[in-house]
Amino acid sequence: MKLRTRSRHRPPHAGIALALLFIWVGGCALVPPHPPSSGIAVPQDPARQDPLPAGDAAASMAEISFPSHGARLNGLIYLAAGAGAHPIVILLHGYPGNERNLDLAQAVRRAGYDVLYFDYRGSWGSGGTFSYSHALEDVGVALSWVRSPENAAKYHFDPSRLTLVGHSFGGWLALMAAANEPADVCVAAFAAENAGWEGIRFPDHAEQSIEVLDYLRATTGDGAPIHAAPEDILDEMIRQGAAWNYLNKANLLKDHPLLLVAATRDTPEEGVAMHQQLADAIHDAGGKRVRNLIYDDDHPFSSHRIALAETLTRWLQSDCAKQPSRRSRD
Repeated sequence: MKLRTRSRHRPPHAGIALALLFIWVGGCALVPPHPPSSGIAVPQDPARQDPLPAGDAAASMAEISFPSHGARLNGLIYLAAGAGAHPIVILLHGYPGNERNLDLAQAVRRAGYDVLYFDYRGSWGSGGTFSYSHALEDVGVALSWVRSPENAAKYHFDPSRLTLVGHSFGGWLALMAAANEPADVCVAAFAAENAGWEGIRFPDHAEQSIEVLDYLRATTGDGAPIHAAPEDILDEMIRQGAAWNYLNKANLLKDHPLLLVAATRDTPEEGVAMHQQLADAIHDAGGKRVRNLIYDDDHPFSSHRIALAETLTRWLQSDCAKQPSRRSRD
């Protein structure tokens, strides 16, 4: 959730060029990328180059919708070029979701992955009422939707190779959902909001809860992108504080391939220190599959869109693709 005004100026410590800082948990390094499966036309640089000609199996887009708890969710699928089944990425937007990260989706598609993007209940025209708990349920429904044999056959998904990618509130959703998923589900979380940590703090930090409530009201008014009662969203965050603190999920996340990307000019609930706490907690729980990156940038990574696309595609083609359970499929 983007709440507070973020300075356009670099903090004093940023005089030394940060560009991009890699922090490894477990000491592993990126390996040269490789296509996600045979027969897929993958460019050498998916962040900048279009896919190679694929004849009848050219890249395409499909407009879709699916029901979640009685409401219609609107979305789309970017379908990768090349014959055969493709690994699938579910892209989760933030709150309210002004930065949809569809440039990342395009790069991921060029790298040979299908991408599902959808809007949660009560957001951007999808039916129903928005809440954090409803959005968690919607992610569960989306996971079931891509795993459906009918949808996998129709859209040429390989649901055994599945990745959750989320930004801000979407990063929180990705981490929370992955905690209940098998270890071969990969997770990439960019500037991941820790909604539970916020909720725990609100009762003792009235100024922060007022600031958040003002932002919720601004995004839920007449004609706004979110259909919800702002007070209900805030109350839910407070009630669910401990349960929704992703730092408490380290033991459930430790076996997942995990990419964390934070920005130096961000707020505490989704910034560098919060991501480092999660990486440390996973390491303490025995996890060795976390890659923690820092960009000298703002919350939506405005100055590093190509670099972010390169990082995501390389991670998908290396750390995520080279899991023991997946090697026989590649």
